[in-house]
Amino acid sequence: MILRCESVVCGYGAADHILKGAELSVAPGEMVAVIGPNGAGKSTLLKAIAGLLRLTTGTILLDGAPIHQLPPGERARRGIAFVPQEANVFPSMSVRDNLEMGGLIEPRHIKERVAALSARFPVLAEKRRAPARTLSGGQRQVLAMAMALMVSPRLLLLDEPSAGLSPVAAESLFDAIVEIHHTGTSIVMVEQNAREALLIADRGVVLVDGRTAHAGPARAMAHDPDIRRLFLGG
Repeated sequence: MILRCESVVCGYGAADHILKGAELSVAPGEMVAVIGPNGAGKSTLLKAIAGLLRLTTGTILLDGAPIHQLPPGERARRGIAFVPQEANVFPSMSVRDNLEMGGLIEPRHIKERVAALSARFPVLAEKRRAPARTLSGGQRQVLAMAMALMVSPRLLLLDEPSAGLSPVAAESLFDAIVEIHHTGTSIVMVEQNAREALLIADRGVVLVDGRTAHAGPARAMAHDPDIRRLFLGG
């Protein structure tokens, strides 16, 4: 496994444990969709993996080595990239400058990586001189993911990437995520559109009240009547 979270307990204060023993594993090249009700701890789990929250107890392993005591920057250098739901681009900077900012942790060959990502996502080439604030919601999310890809991460953490997008924009974004997945990048995606997330992922994980309630093949979960009734709206 590239990533394993074992009995993770953490939150936003000493007496505020959002995660209460969450478990998660991700194989190399695998996409895992994390779903569950509001307040279950889905985004908190991503922040714990990225190093933005300190664990109370539990372990986070990357390639079998513990990383839960490492700062966020060191986790990024080891191949973990986190794309938050909000505040994930620099609004006043151009698209190209945003991409270059994304690559600062590894400044060598930035121009080549900008060119490669612009070729992969043509909208970024078309809008390269435009301030990020002028992009549509879907375009902004593509830019945020491309910024994360500037460091060629081995593990990409996506927090609610389709939040606030129209159905058409969300579909286009999911296509971009599938394309990233096909390059071999491991992905953990927290997503409000649970059914669509399960249909493109390899495995699904259900969090309920800070604990892992169910895990299994994603498409099977998408068609499981109990999961559909509880988490997918019927």
